Amino acid sequence: MVKMFQDYLGPDCHRTYSCVHCRAHLAGHAALISKSFQGSQGRAYLFNKVVNIDSGIPEERLLLTGMHAVCDIFCKCCKTTLGWKYERAYETSQKYKEGKFIIELIHMVKDNGWS
Repeated sequence: MVKMFQDYLGPDCHRTYSCVHCRAHLAGHAALISKSFQGSQGRAYLFNKVVNIDSGIPEERLLLTGMHAVCDIFCKCCKTTLGWKYERAYETSQKYKEGKFIIELIHMVKDNGWS
């Protein structure tokens, strides 16, 4: 059975990150901001833009870098919780995270053109 994705990162996007559970595309390498983040289940990456996700309801959480309003993000295809989206950062030094996405490494795999 072929799975149809909501969004497909086409041939211009040679290096992609995909959901490890269903292989739905999540982000292109160009959208990667940082590999130095910590998720609830280990290491995580910060992305500027992701695709094929649904978002939960925003809630306030005390994270390692202070209080943030975040909403969980889920794979649109298999419904796995992937990480979260930063809706609001209360610390001035953390404002750069607003509108950005955390995806935990345990939930993604590198596809296409990695050496």
